[in-house]
Amino acid sequence: MALLIDISADIGGLQTTLQQVYDTMIAHCSELTGISVSIAGIGTLWKVAVVTWGKMAAANPPDISVLYRPLAIGLVIGLFPYVISLINGVMQPTVIGTAAIAGDANKAVATLLQQKQEVLEKSNDYQMYTGSNGSGNLEKWEELSGEADSGMFSGLSNRVKFEMAKASYNLRNSVKVWLSEILQVLFEASSLCINTVRTFYLIILGLLGPFSLAFSTYPGLESSAGHWFSRYLHVFLWLPVSNIFGTLISQIQQEMIKLDIAQLNATGQTSFGPTDTAYIIFLLMSIVGYFTVPSITNYIIRTGTMGAQLLRSRPLLNS
Repeated sequence: MALLIDISADIGGLQTTLQQVYDTMIAHCSELTGISVSIAGIGTLWKVAVVTWGKMAAANPPDISVLYRPLAIGLVIGLFPYVISLINGVMQPTVIGTAAIAGDANKAVATLLQQKQEVLEKSNDYQMYTGSNGSGNLEKWEELSGEADSGMFSGLSNRVKFEMAKASYNLRNSVKVWLSEILQVLFEASSLCINTVRTFYLIILGLLGPFSLAFSTYPGLESSAGHWFSRYLHVFLWLPVSNIFGTLISQIQQEMIKLDIAQLNATGQTSFGPTDTAYIIFLLMSIVGYFTVPSITNYIIRTGTMGAQLLRSRPLLNS
């Protein structure tokens, strides 16, 4: 039970570590701006030469407006560390807001788990077979079961019966607790896995972002800048969507724990039943569901491909 309460705090610490890794690595993007500016400069000269040659061949004056976009891209590349900080600053409230919602849901789950533990400790079965010292209470078992010590060998017989009943009780509860804890760890590990992959993608996109902007100055590669921007926002939103998904699962957990508490109040036992089966099924579904976060985020920001861009531009080329 204590493990379930501590898991969220431990995972939260690892999430903070991932953010620190990102902040450390993204600072190196400025080291690539010089190379990117050179690539963008070559692309700008090439584009200007092609346009100027075409104008001169048609006996038309050169069009200065073709320089506006390459110059703007060069300025963005030179200030790229500030640009990436601006993007992160604008998007970070989505992470903070959803993390707060998920944190409230996790606190509610922890509170219900504590309430469940308190109700469990008040039950007769817990006091008989576990108690404050963990070894149970033979006298209370004899009192509640009616197996009073009334003969020469009854004390030994009652001790054997008590130990067998205690072993059965501990086995039933241990299997349920172990199974729920293992699935809970896998559930939290899935969330951490998504954020780890997200951090890796954001680092790669941040470090190589200047190159995407530089190549967008070349004819035929103009969509590289827009594609990089949409892809960065798409990956950035993985964590907010993951937090929302975790909040949904936490709400389901709360209802399951409430049912378990009601069962404890009614029968004094928390045996494995249909409620626990449904809880395990929900955890298994949530583990799989975490890996659908990237596709769900694609509904928010659509990231096109180069093939799609070429297909859309084909009518213009044909005309």
